[in-house]
Amino acid sequence: MEVSGGGGFLLLLFVVVLMPRSATVLLADAARRTLTDVSSPPAPSPAADAPILPGVVVSPPTAVKIPTEGDNHYQKQVLVAVILSLVAVIVMAVSATYAWSFWRKAREALDSKDMKLQNRSNGHMLLPVLGKLNSNKMSSKEVIAMMDFSVLETATDKFSEKNILGKGGFGCVYRACLDGNVVAAVKKLNCCRQEVEKEFENELDFLGKIRHPNVISVLGYCSHEDTRLVIYELMKNGSLETQLHGSSHGSALSWHTRLKIALDAARGLEHLHEHCNPIIIHRDIKSSNILLDSVYNAKISDFGLATYGGNHNRDDINPSGTVGYVAPEYLLDGQLTEKSDVYSFGVVLLELLLGRKPVERVGEPHCESFVSWAMPQITDRTKLPQIIDPVIQNTMDLRHLYQVAAVAVLCVQPEPSYRPLIADVLHSLVPLVPVELGGTLRVVEQPRSAG
Repeated sequence: MEVSGGGGFLLLLFVVVLMPRSATVLLADAARRTLTDVSSPPAPSPAADAPILPGVVVSPPTAVKIPTEGDNHYQKQVLVAVILSLVAVIVMAVSATYAWSFWRKAREALDSKDMKLQNRSNGHMLLPVLGKLNSNKMSSKEVIAMMDFSVLETATDKFSEKNILGKGGFGCVYRACLDGNVVAAVKKLNCCRQEVEKEFENELDFLGKIRHPNVISVLGYCSHEDTRLVIYELMKNGSLETQLHGSSHGSALSWHTRLKIALDAARGLEHLHEHCNPIIIHRDIKSSNILLDSVYNAKISDFGLATYGGNHNRDDINPSGTVGYVAPEYLLDGQLTEKSDVYSFGVVLLELLLGRKPVERVGEPHCESFVSWAMPQITDRTKLPQIIDPVIQNTMDLRHLYQVAAVAVLCVQPEPSYRPLIADVLHSLVPLVPVELGGTLRVVEQPRSAG
């Protein structure tokens, strides 16, 4: 095999580096001998150079030396060393090839696993939509896909009134049918005011980071001229407010279903208060922001007013929220803590018990909060069974009713320090919810009738 000068030198260097030490010494010695034989010309023979004289007998040239047994043994050692070195090189080359192939396959498997986890965390509904996403545009807050306005316009039939799921202060929520029969909810905001743009950014910021079964999942967003859109997973049973105060008037919500909804909402809120770092204060817990899926699993939504926990005062943050749900210390003094969310949750719990709106008009222009109206009666065990929602009257164990009412009363205490942590509320509700609905209660007999 012929090897060019540069290539031959590199091959020789590679072999010398990789071969065993003894083989290296043998090869070096062999190379030295070979170079000496080639570069040194034979010494001139005096007999050959001398003139031939008459009568002088010239001795014949000395015969070539025949290799001895020792020389043959030395050559065999050199040959064995070369062969071993070549084998070592081949083995290392094959090993390197296999190692590289294994690393590449492991890397591909890891990337595939990460992609599956990301898709799972964003919800299975997102997968068929990926073809319509603009991959060059991503939210600066988190990895939330930006969708084209034309896709959403088509999916909502140009934001037709027949697809409206609900209306808010700054826009409407539409039902959208995306490619692949994926149904989603699209909140459309008209950014005519600066606070709307701020709420839009806030929503993406928080929902892009939170992953919890009882917090709504965001699938994408869109910015188009003065319009901002957020795409969520669709909750088929709408909001708790719609179920309680809509046309059905709570008829679909049994006693245990209501407790399950309260437990789910408490779990979502507990995640914000206990497991997020820094903690997150929602600031707008209310029945319209608790959404229900097809089997009445509840999820907290609308993080437009959310903020991180810490020492807040009126100079840091403007009091915001919905009348009837806002804690008194926050409304009057701007004092904001996680206990403000606990107060709002207590109002929702009373709403589930009484089936009434938190604020009711009692005459122009006066409104009355049911917290002040109901407190004296809720704490009276003889009156409580008579004021709860007629839909659920006489359908529960009265001991459980008293326990839930006691939790609600603690949550709406005027003094924040008297209110429990949401984790304590959660632990109080778990034993009252049947096992099949996510609690620990084992129903072994029919509920006793009131009275």
